[in-house]
Amino acid sequence: MTTQSKSILITGVAGFIGRYVARHFSEQGWSVIGIDNSPPENAPLANLSAYQRLQLPDPALNGLLQERTPQVCIHCAGRASVGLSLTDPAADFYASTALTFEILNALRLNVPSCRFIFLSSAAVYGNPESLPVSETQSSAPLSPYGFHKWQCEQLCLEFAKVYGLPTASLRIFSAYGPGLRRQVLWDICQKVITQNSLTLQGTGQESRDFIHALDIARALSVVATSAPMQGEVYNLGSGREVAIAQLANLVLEALDADCSPQFDGVVPAGTPLNWQADISKLKTLGFTPSVPLERGVKTFANWCRAELVGV
Repeated sequence: MTTQSKSILITGVAGFIGRYVARHFSEQGWSVIGIDNSPPENAPLANLSAYQRLQLPDPALNGLLQERTPQVCIHCAGRASVGLSLTDPAADFYASTALTFEILNALRLNVPSCRFIFLSSAAVYGNPESLPVSETQSSAPLSPYGFHKWQCEQLCLEFAKVYGLPTASLRIFSAYGPGLRRQVLWDICQKVITQNSLTLQGTGQESRDFIHALDIARALSVVATSAPMQGEVYNLGSGREVAIAQLANLVLEALDADCSPQFDGVVPAGTPLNWQADISKLKTLGFTPSVPLERGVKTFANWCRAELVGV
């Protein structure tokens, strides 16, 4: 397969991760086809060879697959909020589990050799039995969001085993990077920049494993070209555990702020306590993270300041 013949379909291409993935594959010489429900002016058209505005599931996907016959499909569409999944589990189910089934079935019927990569989440682990958590540990989700991600992984395994569709799932830990206007890093930056104070939920000792979106895109490229694609799952993190209090201090330093982080001691429902990924399985395919957290946080903080105050 020549570089020019490689084509990839990305769902949710106008979203946070979808944009990074489109840019990475475009820079690698792939023909990138994007799908999203956003109008074209909000899509990353500079990195796309074609864009189709669709609210998936949509029967038009069948025609698109027959016309374009992508070699790889990366499914970035879907909800990304634990809190919303708790208040509206039905919407999360249809945007996650049901939609993933529809896409897998469309691939089975139209392009059965297409390599399908599902963006799962560390939320499938809940509170892991031990750290760093490996893919062999039992799943124990704490939220509908985590349960639905796990169900999607099972669908990928089902289509691989029953129909021979090449699939793999990546359990993404805490994604971040410029463009992400939600979750803890944005929350910290937003409060420091606009309020010059910082009070966060929890104790500060909860921890996460942060992975920059640039590295997520690189990992997806490695899996797309090197993984066996038999329905297997891979952890995608940096392998480094960082307490939220430590993260807050990194942001304060990056913003040269003079306030101190405070914590309310209340851990929201559905929130795991500590995460650290064992990424040895993904490393065997040739992936290593490239963006140190300190550098990534500094870049993110500067982007937030430009977004919020314009300088």
